[in-house]
Parts: sequence; structure tokens; C-alpha cells
Amino acid sequence: KLEEFLNLTQRNTSLKETILLEYYAAGFGWGKEMNFSLIQLSGFMDLLNFALENVSSKHMTLGDNLKELEKAMTGIGETESEKRSLFDLNLFSTEQAKAIIDFLVTSLFKHYKAYEYLFHSRREEPVISNE
Repeated sequence: KLEEFLNLTQRNTSLKETILLEYYAAGFGWGKEMNFSLIQLSGFMDLLNFALENVSSKHMTLGDNLKELEKAMTGIGETESEKRSLFDLNLFSTEQAKAIIDFLVTSLFKHYKAYEYLFHSRREEPVISNE
């Protein structure tokens, strides 16, 4: 199960874990619908994690996260020795890369303030029902 792989052990009582599971499950499902190969799906999931980590751990603003996404997807500003293995430009066609950007815009960036609140608010709201 995805929740076990992501080590989300309190999904039934943690709103944060429930939202994270939905984020990754939606991304995985979308990648499958796009008929990504296993390597492409892995790269796409790495990119989803990269963008989310920029919010959660690095406290990046939306603008900074968009700039980092651009760098990750185009290799801008990196020497050959600094290239990230995060996003191999040869994995995706131009159309697929555009679709990935659209997915990130509608799934993460459109709701950026909510994700910032999720990661940086001081209290965890318990989930009352699992329905």
C-alpha cells in the first residue's frame, strides 16, 4: 500500500497524513493515466516530492518553488557536475513536461497557501471520521 510505503501510520486520525496520501495517490494515478513507463513514473513522483519538500522543509514561497521547478525541469544554472538526478530531461516529451507542469499547478500550486498552513501551523487537527 502507498500509505505504508510513505510511512503514513496515522492516516485515520491525522489530517496532514490524509492530505499527503491524497496528494501522492492523485499524482500516481495521474501518472498511470498518462501511460508513463515505470522510469517516467518514478521521475514524476520524485518531482512531486521535490515540489512538496520545497514547501514543507525549505519553507519556500510559491515564487521560489516555481523557480526551483523551472530549474529542475530545464537544468538551468547547473554545471554538468551539479546536475540533479531528480528530473532527467530525456525521460519526458515536451508535451508530457507541459502536462506535468499543468498537474503541479492544479494540484499543489493552486492550493499553495493551504499546503503552507498544513506544514507550518502549530497544531494538528484530528480527523473525527474516516468517511
